[in-house]
Formats: sequence, C-alpha cells, structure tokens
Amino acid sequence: MARTKGSVGADTKTAIYSAAKKLIEAKGFEAMTLRQLAAEVGVQPGSVYRYVESKDELLQALMNQHMVSLIENWEKLEGKGDDPVSRLKAFVAFHIRYHIERRADVVIANLELRSLGEDYRADVVTKRSQYEANLRNILSDGVKAGVFPKVDLEVAAFAIIAMLTGVCFWYRPDGRLSIDEIIEVHQKLVLQGVVG
Repeated sequence: MARTKGSVGADTKTAIYSAAKKLIEAKGFEAMTLRQLAAEVGVQPGSVYRYVESKDELLQALMNQHMVSLIENWEKLEGKGDDPVSRLKAFVAFHIRYHIERRADVVIANLELRSLGEDYRADVVTKRSQYEANLRNILSDGVKAGVFPKVDLEVAAFAIIAMLTGVCFWYRPDGRLSIDEIIEVHQKLVLQGVVG
C-alpha cells in the first residue's frame, strides 16, 4: 500500500483522528475496526498502534478533544453579559452554534459514551461536569438574584443541555429556519422554562 500524504508523524495522527470521527459517525464505534481505520488513512493496520494504544484510548481521545475545545471556547467567549439572563442567552447561543458546527464530535461524545470502557470514562465524565457547571452557575446566580425561581440546578442543567444538544441531530442547513432563528426560539424556550 502506498503511503498517503501525511502518513507520518503528527499528520498521520491527525488523519487517524479525522478518519475515526467519520467512521464512528457513519458506522458506530463498536462496528468500526482499526483495520478499516487504517485503510481509510492509507497506512498498514499495525501502524495505527504507533498513534493509539487501543480503540478505547482513541475514543477517549476524541471525546476529550471535544470536551476540552468546548470548555475552552466557552471560557474565551466574549460578550456573555453580566446578568444571569444575558449569560443564559449567551450560553444557549454558544451551545447550539458550537454543536451544529461539530456534529460528528457531538454524535461521538453523546452517543458513544456507553462504548467507552470504565478505565477511560471517568476523565470524560469529569470534563462534561466541568462544562455543565457553567450552566449550573448561571442558573444559581439567577436564583440568588431572584430572576429565576428555585429549581434543582442539576436537573435543570441536564434538561437544558439535552434540549440544546438535540438541535444538531435534526438541524439541516437548507431547513426552514436559520441557525440564528433556531437560537432565538431556544433562548425563549429556555427562559420561559426557568423564569416561569
């Protein structure tokens, strides 16, 4: 088999991760084999092990990449606002836009967590909780300020994130509504849900 462009070093690792996302999204993690992955990248099957120890390690790496990027992008987002309502609207907009633009990452991070072995799962779950804490803090600040009613913050955060993440599973660029319109609808739904 001829070596593909970028089939050495960091380029190969990037190609492996990119191909893995594509294959997992299309076939599911359990159905994807490292042999298929090697063929997709254009390397010998045994070469994959130079870059990943196992399928589980590869899945954890993909999930961690997604979670680290998600956390970092939220933290550096400007213009979130100072009050809880503005911050909640900013969170809704950020979450929807980020997830729509990275559908494969979302499919893997949400649908394949069940496939991740226990040895690798804790780290990913910790990062998820760290991201979700941003929303819980916004809701908590809103409760303290008297603009949101008292609510179980963990349940509310899970419900909101599930609704927002779900958008990437049905959104189509050629659909009836633009991303901005979908964000506006969800901002209203979330605010109505927490304000009452």
